[in-house]
Amino acid sequence: MADVSHHPGDLSTHPDISEMRNRYARMMDGPQGVAVDGLVFLTGLYLAISPYVVHFSAASHELTVVNLIMGLAIAALGLGLTIAPARMFGLTWSLTAMGVFLIISPWVVTIGHTATRGMIWNNLIIGGLTCLLGFTAAGMVMGTRRTLARRNT
Repeated sequence: MADVSHHPGDLSTHPDISEMRNRYARMMDGPQGVAVDGLVFLTGLYLAISPYVVHFSAASHELTVVNLIMGLAIAALGLGLTIAPARMFGLTWSLTAMGVFLIISPWVVTIGHTATRGMIWNNLIIGGLTCLLGFTAAGMVMGTRRTLARRNT
């Protein structure tokens, strides 16, 4: 007879691990998961081009570079969440940290220079949206894990 007892913390030997992973991936590929992933990707793309859309001042070259790098990183994370959700959803909390950094970056990065009102509002709005998307994606992951845990007990 097979040993099907539950060992907390070690699911690698669980007899239904492949089915559980497939179910988890199917739930994350639902319409809510795709919507959040798409919004994360679009937010990252906008952040990358925002210095050119909002016309950042020439004195704020540092903030332009930060927004470009952070935008590409957020877009890459959104793309990764779309392509391999089961592997990438552990990184959803990093979106929240990126959002907080974006909120404070006009004052931290532009030391010695004055950030314009457009630069500040741009980073505040995009940073807040990134935080919100990070919390939403992390909440979806936690909800899915709870649902799977209830079904497997």
